Amino acid sequence: MIESKKRAFIFLFLAFLLAVGAGYLVYDKVKDLNSELGGMTKVYVAKSDIPSRTPIKESQIDVMEIPNKFVTKSHITGKLQLENRVSVVPLKAGDIITENMIKPVSNLNNENNRLVAIYRNDKVQFDQVIEALDRIDIIVSTEVNGERKTELFMKDVPVSYAEGDEKNFAGVAVEVPEEKAPKLIHMQNYAEHIRILKANVGKMEGPPAEQEKPVKSEETEKKEQPAQTTNEKTTDPKPAEQNKPKESNQGDASNGKES
Repeated sequence: MIESKKRAFIFLFLAFLLAVGAGYLVYDKVKDLNSELGGMTKVYVAKSDIPSRTPIKESQIDVMEIPNKFVTKSHITGKLQLENRVSVVPLKAGDIITENMIKPVSNLNNENNRLVAIYRNDKVQFDQVIEALDRIDIIVSTEVNGERKTELFMKDVPVSYAEGDEKNFAGVAVEVPEEKAPKLIHMQNYAEHIRILKANVGKMEGPPAEQEKPVKSEETEKKEQPAQTTNEKTTDPKPAEQNKPKESNQGDASNGKES
């Protein structure tokens, strides 16, 4: 009995050592594999079905971790990348969201308007760098039957967004009514030259004299009001002067009684 117990103990001990060794080998292998993959990164996925062309809501997205080795620039790693965005394709729950699946929400003021892009090239010239929410005038030069003319084609056109900055300005997208969009595109294709001018958004109103008046605060106006009332009071005739004729009449009456 003692010998059998010793053998059982030895077998259990050896089995334990083998299990520890196998566990260490597995851990070391997983560690090497994770080091090759470069850790994990959280990316955004669809939590539920997301229809196309509808703004993505926070309740419709979730995060999951994937190895850094498989993360690309097109993966969505920040929630701000999904702000004011719509999906161009329908998404199912669990689908990984990428940049090529989404686009900005349309900011058109009217559903009957259209966005038309105007890019800088040899034919199109921008006199100034245009920014979003600016307004522009479009001047076109055309030649019809040998007659050349330059005229104002569109005035005060709102700019929805601009691409680039002062160093590498590329162009703008303007919002125009649906019926005017083909005309603008036609001019881009066939006009001799197009010039984009930044419209004046700070027109002065009223006569110059009114504009040159200094701005006064409410406290200053309140302080000036009592001074004006006191000046008005001083211009009124004195009460004593007004009562003098009455006193003389009373005196005459008393003199008549005594006589």
